[in-house]
Amino acid sequence: MAYNTYSLKEVANLPERLAPGHRMCAGCGATVGVRAVLRALHPEDHAVITNATGCLEVSTCTYPYTSWEDSYLHTAFENAAATTSGAVAAYKAKKKKGQLAENYKFITFGGDGGTYDIGFQSLSGAMERGTDMVYVCYDNEAYMNTGVQRSSSTPLYADTTTSAVGTESVGKLQNKKDLTVIIAAHNIPYVAQTTFFGNFKDIHRKAETAIYTEGAAFINMFAPCPRGWIYDEADLMNICKVAVDSCVWPLFEVVGGEWVLNYEPKHKLHVEEYLRLQGRFKHLFKPENAHLIDQIQDEIDRSWEELKLRSAADM
Repeated sequence: MAYNTYSLKEVANLPERLAPGHRMCAGCGATVGVRAVLRALHPEDHAVITNATGCLEVSTCTYPYTSWEDSYLHTAFENAAATTSGAVAAYKAKKKKGQLAENYKFITFGGDGGTYDIGFQSLSGAMERGTDMVYVCYDNEAYMNTGVQRSSSTPLYADTTTSAVGTESVGKLQNKKDLTVIIAAHNIPYVAQTTFFGNFKDIHRKAETAIYTEGAAFINMFAPCPRGWIYDEADLMNICKVAVDSCVWPLFEVVGGEWVLNYEPKHKLHVEEYLRLQGRFKHLFKPENAHLIDQIQDEIDRSWEELKLRSAADM
């Protein structure tokens, strides 16, 4: 297929770089996203994949097997971006000495625990140094691999095992950290927020742009988790669609410092339609908790208006 064009049929027929037979859950957003990102690699290019500890790692690289068709490095929670930085430096040195002829791209995958929290210091360092890599966060909004504990990505009033709903608690009491905006403040060449929306064009285009942009790039990918969010596996795509149409997860990118809003819903949905799809928010629909939904809506409206102002300023 011609690069910089998009055909779902042609993209879907590209060779898989994440082999089937892994142990990820049915209805998991992480592997759908990983497959979409890797399909943006041009067939003639190789990749080095670095993966922070988490669901994706433990389920795709169970010794002595691996689901990865490209070179793969499992790292600890805290150092995925630093490990990639070292691999990039070694690759450049070997290329300079003529010891490598092939072209390699460097992609790091990490969940929100290994990205928003434990791995943030090495991610920030790699972005600040301008390492020629792509960091992809598959954001499932909690520490799913170790039992659905809250992270700084967990949204307001969500029920997790460490922000459990009960007689004295209504879930997590803090707003979700806006990591995409934080990484954009590093002034790197490319930052994007995406998910599986429509015919996958958004995620494919952004992944290809990130991979083939020289320097540091970051993609924050909305990746629902059926176990932690409590939804039927078949509802994955609908949850992503409603998240975008309610502006819970806007689609935008920051290209060379310019903010671009990629999609604006014709009819913005109320956040209630998003919350109803997930068991982690079922407590909010008790009559005494109606005001909590209003608070969530207020925060979404504030963030959405701020994003539109940023994008309008760069038009």
